[in-house]
Amino acid sequence: MMDKKLLSLLVCPVSKAPLEYHEETQELVCKASGLAYPVRDGIPVMLESEARTLTVDEKLEK
Repeated sequence: MMDKKLLSLLVCPVSKAPLEYHEETQELVCKASGLAYPVRDGIPVMLESEARTLTVDEKLEK
């Protein structure tokens, strides 16, 4: 579970856009940059080199 206060403070390091927490994949998703950052042991890994690129379907989801 991601702390809501922490989530409200975090932004994508690439686009500076807000992030959405996806509990099922344990990722912080940024639609603006098309990247998903992993959350490992409750700690967001906010490195572009650790992020995965979203699929076309993921980018279109709301």
